[in-house]
This record gives sequence, structure tokens and C-alpha cells, in this order.
Amino acid sequence: MNSNVRAGSSPALSTKASNLMFEAFFVFNSYVIGMGTFVISRKNNDEYKFEFVSRRGKTILISAGYELRFECEEAIEALKISLDACNYLRFKTSKGKCFFKLMLNEKVVATSRRYSTELMMHKGIEEISKYVSKAEVLDFSAGDFVFPD
Repeated sequence: MNSNVRAGSSPALSTKASNLMFEAFFVFNSYVIGMGTFVISRKNNDEYKFEFVSRRGKTILISAGYELRFECEEAIEALKISLDACNYLRFKTSKGKCFFKLMLNEKVVATSRRYSTELMMHKGIEEISKYVSKAEVLDFSAGDFVFPD
């Protein structure tokens, strides 16, 4: 049995291979494109989600789940168009980590990752303000392996 495959995961795409695929993409993205990217993927319950990933390859936002892929794509486009109308609700966990929820029309569009400081959270918000409107969209929801063995 392949030691790189986790229990319950597909042997076609090991965690290590998946991480290498995303690392290669983000290195390319950082140096060639120079801005953030929306990545569409599927959750374990087969719902679609998007992540906004910084130009350095760090996840900044993760959306709620969507039943259909086009709903996820529409949410991305709505966010790109209406970014100026968005609000950021800031929170602090009981362990001192900071995060925010991105709101559009009184609805939570996405939740940020946890930051160790308020300054880091503020930088995440700045990254959204600068790059969301011109970010590209990549769809990894099909689960196809980009780099075959």
C-alpha cells in the first residue's frame, strides 16, 4: 500500500502529490501573475467552495459550500464586482487568534484563515482589497491530476 495515501482518500491523488501540485502552481502564480487567485475545489460532502489565495500562496478566505459549481462561480463574480460594498466583521478567538468574515448584502460570503496578530489580519484584508477584482479563477473541482507520475 502506498504510504502517501491517507485512509479514506483517493489513491489517484495522494496528499503529497496534491501539495506538490499546488506548490508548483503557487510558485508560478507568485512570479508570473503577481496577484491573488480564486481556487474552486470540492469539500468532502461534494459541495463546491472557493478559496482566495494570496500571491504568496497563503489561503486568505474560504467560502461557504455551494451545491452547484456555477453558484460558486457566481459568488466569485459577485465578490469581484461588489468588493467596495463588502464589510469585514473582525473576531478574536479565545486563544487570541484573529479572523474576519467577509459580508456582502448582510450575508457571509467567506471566512478568513486564523491570524496570529491583528496586523497580519489587516494585511490579509489589504490583500483582498488590492487583488480580488483582478484575480484569476482556477477550477480544481474535477479532481483531475495535473502532473501524472
